Amino acid sequence: MTFYEQVGGRAFFERLVDAFYAGVWTDDVLRPMYPQDDYAGAKERLTGFLEQYWGGPGTYSEQRGHPRLRMRHAPFPIDPEARDRWLHHMRAAVDVADPPPLLREELLDYLDRAAHAMVNRNPAFRTDPPTTL
Repeated sequence: MTFYEQVGGRAFFERLVDAFYAGVWTDDVLRPMYPQDDYAGAKERLTGFLEQYWGGPGTYSEQRGHPRLRMRHAPFPIDPEARDRWLHHMRAAVDVADPPPLLREELLDYLDRAAHAMVNRNPAFRTDPPTTL
């Protein structure tokens, strides 16, 4: 059985995404990065991506092509604070969705790796050239 089947299919991912966005919509750092006028679309895209990734239907790729996560997220300023806030809301959503313990760990591990991979800004490093040598 796939992960998708073991957690109960689409219903699990809908619960996860609903709980995740409940936190995102109240987050002053993350909210501006999400479509202000397409709440339902944002939820559907994340649900579709996650269910496809975890062995469910390939609807996401059929509708949107290859996920290309880094490219799709490149326009957004994702720094360590945004990553940590995203992970906070996603971990809380995993608590709500409540997968079995071993699957929970597998899911959390993936989400952690994915969140770290999306960081594209780091204020700890200078990006402008030095003014003197």
